[in-house]
Amino acid sequence: MAQIQTPQPVRGTQSMLGEEADRFHAVVAAFDRVRRLFGFKRVEVPVLEPTAVFSRSLGETTDVVSNEMYTFEDRGGDSVTLRPEFTAGIARAYLSEGWQQYAPLKVATHGAAFRYERPQKGRFRQFHQLDAEIIGAGEPQADVEVLLFADQLLRELGLGKTVVLKLNTLGDPATRQAWRDALYEHFNARAADLSPDSRDRLERNPVRILDSKAHGDWPIVDSAPVIDDFLTSEAADFFAAVTAGLDAAGVRWERAPRLVRGLDYYRHTAFEFMTDTLGAQGTVVAGGRYDGLIEALGGPHTPAIGWAAGIERLAMMIDAPPPEQPEAVLVPLGEAAEKAATKLLAELRRDGIAADMAYRGNMKKRMQRAAASGAGHAVILGDAELEAGVAQVKDLATGEQRAVALELVNTAIRA
Repeated sequence: MAQIQTPQPVRGTQSMLGEEADRFHAVVAAFDRVRRLFGFKRVEVPVLEPTAVFSRSLGETTDVVSNEMYTFEDRGGDSVTLRPEFTAGIARAYLSEGWQQYAPLKVATHGAAFRYERPQKGRFRQFHQLDAEIIGAGEPQADVEVLLFADQLLRELGLGKTVVLKLNTLGDPATRQAWRDALYEHFNARAADLSPDSRDRLERNPVRILDSKAHGDWPIVDSAPVIDDFLTSEAADFFAAVTAGLDAAGVRWERAPRLVRGLDYYRHTAFEFMTDTLGAQGTVVAGGRYDGLIEALGGPHTPAIGWAAGIERLAMMIDAPPPEQPEAVLVPLGEAAEKAATKLLAELRRDGIAADMAYRGNMKKRMQRAAASGAGHAVILGDAELEAGVAQVKDLATGEQRAVALELVNTAIRA
C-alpha cells in the first residue's frame, strides 16, 4: 500500500502555536486597547474584493497589482482578488455601504492579507495587518490623530524607544504637479544613467524613481529637486500644523524629505515608523493622507488618512507575554469523581476561574500534569471526598493541602 504523503503548508504561509501565537495576539490585544482609547470603531471588510477595487486604488502599474496580487476568475467569470491591503476595501465599503453618513469616520481593523512575493524574515504571502483610517476629515488634526494612535500602540508594545517616526509632506495637488514636472526634467536629463526600472517609471510617474532600490540610481536621486522648493503656502501651513501637533503631544519625529508615495491621490502627510532591529525590513508602520482615493473609486472628493502595520513584524520585536496558565487543575480519581469533577469544572469556569482537568494516567501522572500546567492549585476528588462533600485543594507552590467544601472551592482557589 502506497504511503500517503503528509500535506505541507503553502509556501509563504505559517502556523503558530505557543509563544509565537501569544506574541501575535499580544500585538492584536494592544491594538484593540488603543483603538478603544482613541475612539476608532471596529470594522470588518471582506477578504475577497472585485479586482477593480485594487487596480484603481493601487494603480495598474504598481508592483503589487502587476506581479503580487492573488487574482482569479470565479465561477461566474468575474475577476476577484484576495486583498493585498485594507485601505482600498474600506474605501469601497465607505461608498457601497453608505458609511458617508458617519463622516468623519474613524475605523480600525486587523486580519489577513495576501501578496505573491518572495518570503523572507518578517514577510509572508499570507500576512496580517493592523489598519487604522480616518475618512472624511481634511484637517491636520486628523493626521495628528492617526500618528498619535500609531505612536501610542508602539509605546504599549514597549517599542517606543526602538522606533522613530519618519515624516514628510507630499504637498497639495499644485505642489505635487510642480514638483513632478521638475523631477521629470531632472531624471530625463540623466535617463541614460538610470536603471531600466527607473527609465520605465520616468514617463508614467517620475516620483516613484525616488524610491528606487537600484544602487546606481541613488546619486541621481540624491541630487533631485526636493519638494520644499515647490510647497504652496497652504501646503506648508498644513505640514506645520501637523508637526506642531506632534510636538505638543511629545512625539519624536524626524524629517524624511525622500519619503514618497508614488500614486497621485496621496496628499500632504506621508510617514513611516522605522526600526533598525529587523534588518532590511525596517518599516513597522506606514501610512499617509490619500485625499484622492475615494474619487479614484468613483466617489465624491473625500479627504482621508490612515496607516497599516504588519502584525508579524511587531510580534518579532516585543517581549514574550506570560504564558496562559489555568488557575486550577482538577484531578479526579474514579468514574464517579470524574463526573463530579466535570460538574465542578463547569461551575468554576462560569465563575470566571480558568480551570482544566487532568483525566489521564494514574494519580502521580495527573498531579505531574497539574504542576506542569503552571496552575496555582490542584483540586483532588476521589470517592472519599465525594462521600464527605469536599475536595482536597492543594497549593502547588507551597504544597499545603486542605479539605474544602465543594461549594467553596472557588473561594479557596481565589484566596
